[in-house]
Amino acid sequence: MLDSIKSFFRRHMAPGADEGPEAAAQRGRLAAAALLVEVVRSDSEFSEAEREAVLSAARRKFGLDESESRQLIELAEAEAAEAHDLYQFTSQINASFTAEQKARLIEELWRVAYSDDVLHRYEEHVIRKVADLIHVSHSTFIAAKLRVQAGQPD
Repeated sequence: MLDSIKSFFRRHMAPGADEGPEAAAQRGRLAAAALLVEVVRSDSEFSEAEREAVLSAARRKFGLDESESRQLIELAEAEAAEAHDLYQFTSQINASFTAEQKARLIEELWRVAYSDDVLHRYEEHVIRKVADLIHVSHSTFIAAKLRVQAGQPD
């Protein structure tokens, strides 16, 4: 099964010479989902509240239905478990997301980190690292955090 997951990600995450914009967008969605999973896995506890927050973020951010978001998150969990660093995900984000989309992703990362009402220092560390790797300014990083803390809608 792990080989089939790896194969799926190679097919969907590796850029092809003749690919269209939809393929690049799909790689970006998978990378963003993997980053959502990375944040909630960083404190070694993937609670049901966090899982639901990740699924909700996938539905909200990517317009997926319940089944599609569950499949995406399962694949992202498998990929995140095998990842050695964040670069393979953040490079996809940099290649396919606008500055506004990157800022909204950081906000979604904060949202899933706070979903269990506890912000673990490792979760914050991962979000800060992602923000740096995708070139989101510190002021945007903090503004996103404050919006989520205040419970403001996205």
